Amino acid sequence: MKTVLVSAVALIDRDGRVLLAQRPAGKAMAGLWEFPGGKVEPGETPEAALIRELAEELGIDTWQSCLAPLTFASHSYDEFHLLMPLFACRKWEGTPMARENQVLKWVRPKDMRDYPMPAADKPLIPILRDWL
Repeated sequence: MKTVLVSAVALIDRDGRVLLAQRPAGKAMAGLWEFPGGKVEPGETPEAALIRELAEELGIDTWQSCLAPLTFASHSYDEFHLLMPLFACRKWEGTPMARENQVLKWVRPKDMRDYPMPAADKPLIPILRDWL
């Protein structure tokens, strides 16, 4: 089974809310809510991938020094195994805006269970809830 490395972030605003993105129609797992991020390309670090993905998907800039490793997900789907480091980020430039037809929502960690998420993301919720 192929292992896919995806880097994700918990963007945390001043009110302690975390940004979730809803996967758009036409994509795998459409309609589910997830942490922003994306695939790590060959030769790219998880941090560099995340910085690139945040610029592409949300139009914001951040820096490696602002990405704190928090936890990770390791989950087997039918077609692949996902390994996903989750970083916490409280500092960025710009206002997050949906640039890839996704819906964005700032959510309190205690309310994240109200949002259907991919199986790999669900175990990350209590970690965020306890940490924040």
